[in-house]
Amino acid sequence: MKTTIAINGAAGRMGQRLVHLCQQDAELELGAALEAPGSPHIGRDIGEVCGLGPIGVAVRDELPIDKRIEVVVDFSMPQGTMNVLPACVKRRIPLVVATTGHTLEQKAQIEEAAHDTALLMAPNMSLSVNVLFQLVKQAAELLTGKDFDVEIVERHHRFKKDSPSGTALHFARIVQETMGQSELRHGREGLVGERPRGEIGMHALRVGDNVGEHTIIFSTLGETLELTHRGHTRDSYARGALLAARFLAGKPAGRYSMDDVLGL
Repeated sequence: MKTTIAINGAAGRMGQRLVHLCQQDAELELGAALEAPGSPHIGRDIGEVCGLGPIGVAVRDELPIDKRIEVVVDFSMPQGTMNVLPACVKRRIPLVVATTGHTLEQKAQIEEAAHDTALLMAPNMSLSVNVLFQLVKQAAELLTGKDFDVEIVERHHRFKKDSPSGTALHFARIVQETMGQSELRHGREGLVGERPRGEIGMHALRVGDNVGEHTIIFSTLGETLELTHRGHTRDSYARGALLAARFLAGKPAGRYSMDDVLGL
């Protein structure tokens, strides 16, 4: 039996890839395509928006009440998440949040939803990025106390709204919690002096149509270890989100992660 999903942010870059892949997936059915109120795409067939031709699903600004939606996949903007959240809570619809850039207040509201419905919120949906989270943690554990500097460099397309990326910030949190490095330094300019101990350098590049690249650098005198992930297409993130949707369907209320999806 197919799992019926709604895609929030369906007309965006990631949303369109989700629509394409959902149409190719024998286990999934697209039940709703959502966009923000006032979007020029409201009322249009999402298949036509995505270049697929009509598929019988019109873009709308709220979840339909006449169709059973089993999971919502949110790949929108922070306010887009907040727009769909109340309906998911009220109707107990599991929610996969792949959007980043939320404020602390918004994050708290999203986390609160896990009391009423199944919630999976992750900084990155790529399967290999989530493996890299584990590898960075292992490297940080092994190099703690060994006088290693840590720098994080991320590269994305010119259209990305938030900086640094949610993924880069998650890598930083892993290092902070594991190695005790506390200060985040976002770039450097001028006579900044010698690099202080315990600092994590953060560097965000916005160039062309780069899908996404993250490099975590562990370096000391005489040697350097670099761990890198490069996304070649948006499909790697979209496939991970759809895998998370299939996992979350039918789950009881609670907080879930990509580690649960992957069994890590």
